[in-house]
Amino acid sequence: MSEDRIEIIPLAYMRGRTLNNAHIILDEAQNTTVAQMKMFLTRMGANSTITVCGDTTQIDLPSSRQSGLIDALERLRGIDGIATVRLTGADIVRHRLVQQIVDSYETPD
Repeated sequence: MSEDRIEIIPLAYMRGRTLNNAHIILDEAQNTTVAQMKMFLTRMGANSTITVCGDTTQIDLPSSRQSGLIDALERLRGIDGIATVRLTGADIVRHRLVQQIVDSYETPD
């Protein structure tokens, strides 16, 4: 913070760090493993916050691996100080056709 710095760090390089006075963002969290998610969430130091973003419908992990995001949503439910926000198709702000495309995939055949 003394350097007014934004760091972009691969998840693999987070191990062993404690991030104080920081806002930490994890994007594409649906592709973390349970162990990676635990490691990431436990990097939070004093005066820090974490934002985790991911789309549980776009998991690229092998079917034998559980998504760390899905696991965390279940495991951390009800802990005071942790909140979740789930967006729906109504939150899409791309081209007007994207909403209709998403709807077509969510409607059973």
